[in-house]
Amino acid sequence: MWWQYLLVFIGSLFFDVVPVPFPPAFTIMIFLQILFDLNIWLVITIGVVGSILGRYILTLYIPLLAGRIFKQSKTEDVEFLGKKMKEKGWKSQVLIIAYSLLPLPTTPLFLAAGMAKIKPLYIIPAFFIGKFTSDAITVNIGKYAAEHTHGILEEALSWKTIASLLVGLFLICLLLFVDWRSLIQKKKFQMKFMIWK
Repeated sequence: MWWQYLLVFIGSLFFDVVPVPFPPAFTIMIFLQILFDLNIWLVITIGVVGSILGRYILTLYIPLLAGRIFKQSKTEDVEFLGKKMKEKGWKSQVLIIAYSLLPLPTTPLFLAAGMAKIKPLYIIPAFFIGKFTSDAITVNIGKYAAEHTHGILEEALSWKTIASLLVGLFLICLLLFVDWRSLIQKKKFQMKFMIWK
């Protein structure tokens, strides 16, 4: 039924539009694919499109949100980091693909891009390659695991998902509290915790 695939799209979009590390969008894809016995490649394709739209929306609204909750100096610091990323050209595209292939939350990547006012089209093509590849592998593995084991809900609270959440929170803390300008320009590591308005 078409509405089941619409749920895949909406679920993936919702999981990737929030500005905090949330369970990866592939978890909702796996859950709905198994629940409704959906075509796996349609689930992956529709889920990735929803996920990319969610990340696109995140990059559009996060500059407005960041300007209201962070000091100007922190916003300028992240913008500086974004400019440095764009200077790397194709190397940063390879880095985005590699990062998207890892089982790490991509929320910090899109928070940084949004706060740095990097155009979403600079990140999304590389993200699409990594995201489609990693989600295709993960959803297929999830389908296989569901067909051969019990306790999918127990797996949702496994050490891997908890570790992934903690790594995502750690990366967001690095993005927010490291003085990137001082680190890149002066090679001096400093933390700034007074970033809130």
